[in-house]
Amino acid sequence: TREGAEGAQVLWLRHRVFAGNAGAYLPSAAALIDEERCGTACEHLIVRDVASGDLVGACAILSPQSAREAGGYWAERQFDMGLLEVLRERMVEVGGAFIDPRYRFSSVMPLLWSAMANYLIENRHDYVLGRASVTLADGGHTAASIYREAYARSMSPEDCRVFPRRALPLESLCDTRVVDPPPLLRSYFNLGAWLCGAPGINAELKVVELPILLPLARMHRRYARHFLKQAA
Repeated sequence: TREGAEGAQVLWLRHRVFAGNAGAYLPSAAALIDEERCGTACEHLIVRDVASGDLVGACAILSPQSAREAGGYWAERQFDMGLLEVLRERMVEVGGAFIDPRYRFSSVMPLLWSAMANYLIENRHDYVLGRASVTLADGGHTAASIYREAYARSMSPEDCRVFPRRALPLESLCDTRVVDPPPLLRSYFNLGAWLCGAPGINAELKVVELPILLPLARMHRRYARHFLKQAA
């Protein structure tokens, strides 16, 4: 969906989640501001409660054509994406996921992934570009620790990487803290996504952003294949 009554409902949900974060610069706030900058260029994947009809989950998506209309992908403001140039015509970018606080992330997010799989198949796209945001409130130590673990778990090949325009100074930070990664990042990795670059600082939004690349081929090979079966 892109506009009309459903578009208004998506906007309402995003602002509701944003307000629930008490105005803090959390991942949802960062995604909200980015999407508003892109105006009507983005579309939205949505999930509804079958019983009530309420919209309970949504995330924005930019197709290659929409990215051109918006003047580029959201991530290009924070990362040099030169190495991914060859993927542009087959790559969509997914924004932050907004989920009604009355519902569990673990219940709604798989349905959004299923909608995304359906979107990719129908439009013949092969790659998903995303970002996971981490607060800078502690100076970056949490983000550095999450990055270290993510790097060890699932770093992309060298020819599929992006480079932060303002890098997090990892050498001056403690990266051994025991921290929980953001739910969205965990969800991406469970699908088979790669971390595709070092963390970048978004000073305006006071967050650190971790770039994510999910090839559809890897999604096929991982346990998330049942999303594709549902979408086919």
